[in-house]
Amino acid sequence: MFCPIRRKSKALGVAAALAVTALTAVACGGGSGSGSGSGAEQTELRYQGSVGQVTPAELAADLGYLGPITLKWIGNTISGPQDIQATTTGDTDFGGAFNGAIIKLIAAGAPIKSVISYYGVDKDSYIGYFVPEKSPISSARDLIGKKIGVNTLGAHLEAVLDAYLKKQGLSTEEIKQVVPTVVPPVNTEQTLRAGQIDVAALGGILRDKALERGGLRQLFSDYELFGTFSAGSIVLRNDFIKKNPKTTRQFVDGVAKAIEWSKTQPRDVVVARFEQIIEKRGRNEDKTAIKFWKSYGIAGQGGRIQDQEFTRWIDFLRDRGELKKNVALTDLYTNEFNPFRAATGS
Repeated sequence: MFCPIRRKSKALGVAAALAVTALTAVACGGGSGSGSGSGAEQTELRYQGSVGQVTPAELAADLGYLGPITLKWIGNTISGPQDIQATTTGDTDFGGAFNGAIIKLIAAGAPIKSVISYYGVDKDSYIGYFVPEKSPISSARDLIGKKIGVNTLGAHLEAVLDAYLKKQGLSTEEIKQVVPTVVPPVNTEQTLRAGQIDVAALGGILRDKALERGGLRQLFSDYELFGTFSAGSIVLRNDFIKKNPKTTRQFVDGVAKAIEWSKTQPRDVVVARFEQIIEKRGRNEDKTAIKFWKSYGIAGQGGRIQDQEFTRWIDFLRDRGELKKNVALTDLYTNEFNPFRAATGS
């Protein structure tokens, strides 16, 4: 639900290599399928989904908001960085990730741009960082040398963890001693209770069920740190936008309207629609988790992107010494295609 942000890693080098690969693919005409030379715009968009979940784009398609655009599912992903890498290399036509991952990939030369927010944090949709009720851990300083279970390195969960540690006064060297540890989300609670990690980052149904079972205590959450905010965006390649301006506008318009539909309908109506979508697409998925859906957590009207949703992570990456190149907000995102852009004059 951020190319990865890794402690003392070669993530930026990987991002740069990916960017070069993508640029080569585009230059050689490979991957995207977005231009046939006939002048006709592409209307079938390839994407990756998530097991047992309905993305805003999938909701938009089901509601009929995408017009002539059809979505072609090519598989599932559990990682935002992997999802936007697939878009960068032309394996998909759109993908989504934490804004921090998008910043790093674009800074490394990836020819992509954010066009609409697709997930965020609010009072109902948030990630809590939990310890066993009897754990001696009660502060940020207690996390030095401890293992924190996250779904992937360098994404939303690690960035929020670092933001919490920094806000609580830990030095850069002390923060490096806190150990984010990759654990599959469905196993995170069990891994915590078994003592294999010291802190578990949990959200959604996994958080709710863990709390229902009891014996856990929340140390902090991303909502407590930042309040309501959009955390991740959908990206398109720059060449796709240039070759397919009408498709781009229709796609963003439809997703924006679907986001607003999800905000204005009663929760049980939205959940029922999600269940129907999951049933119709026939991917042999368990629908149990979707019953616990509460919101996408998106702050801006219709997924409209706001400056601070990128500047916060630019500052974060720069402070860590992981952003060597200056990036302009205009290189990172645009609200040009969002029907709700007039609300900010973007």
